[in-house]
Amino acid sequence: MDNSSLAGLFRNISSVIVGKQESILLTIATLLCRGHLLIEDAPGLGKTMLARALARSLDMDFRRIQCTPDLLPSDVTGVSVYNQKTREFDFIRGPVFTSILLVDEINRATPRTQSSLLEAMAENQVSVDGTTHPLADVFMVIATQNPIEYHGTYPLPEAQLDRFFMRIRMGYPGLDEEVSIMQMQKDRHPITTLGAVLDLDTLARLQSRVNRVHIGPDVLEYIARVVQATRDHKDLVMGASPRGSLAMMQAARAMALLSGKDYVQPHTVKQVALPVLCHRLIAHPVKRTAGVNEEAVLTSILNQVRVPVAAA
Repeated sequence: MDNSSLAGLFRNISSVIVGKQESILLTIATLLCRGHLLIEDAPGLGKTMLARALARSLDMDFRRIQCTPDLLPSDVTGVSVYNQKTREFDFIRGPVFTSILLVDEINRATPRTQSSLLEAMAENQVSVDGTTHPLADVFMVIATQNPIEYHGTYPLPEAQLDRFFMRIRMGYPGLDEEVSIMQMQKDRHPITTLGAVLDLDTLARLQSRVNRVHIGPDVLEYIARVVQATRDHKDLVMGASPRGSLAMMQAARAMALLSGKDYVQPHTVKQVALPVLCHRLIAHPVKRTAGVNEEAVLTSILNQVRVPVAAA
């Protein structure tokens, strides 16, 4: 990373999250692309901590929602309350009115409450009682969820999943990493002393730089071929939409910027393909019972689609 601000952000988060460099890079890339992030994995693997580390590293407003089955849409967006003095309704803003919103264990909330985030994530606004309220210029949802096999969870609908720019997983730490985690937390958790290293103006400049990263027509065609292949694959009942193509393009540009390059190479597209596309695909139920999931199908597609020789 040739930019000192991005390098500082990466180091700051890495001081809390041990051994998950790829997850951290993908998280920063999502931020640079003005996207939303879904972190999925088993409990206790650092999903919430990664979200908190990013939020603490940014000099911006941060709110957190702990999802439960009894959480209501108004608990997210806000509610209108009648004011007897003015004889008018006053809108009390919910936690969605922030810059970084952590939605913890999103799939423990009911589908009705999950859908309350759709408009906010897609249009950067919230409509309540017929009135539209704009959100902050920088608005990022970082949602965590446990695998759908866990009891008490509600799978996110396709429309909700498609609003997430990326879905990443943390994975279990290795032996040395687990020892480092315990060493770091013997006295106190490092998150308690983590400070902000990136302000709003610097972030805006970095986000603008993503659009200046060159991506050649051959790489764009490569992205299109991968996405088209998901729509034609016999093991998938739903392929990726054009939103998936656009997300792959922007994610590859952001990852190129993070690696200090001003152009996108095909291997960078392959690097972001799984986190960008997998949650937008649906495997055939029969194939799923046979152990074929979306990740396996997409990996097969990436191995079959011809990779362009020249990147620029």
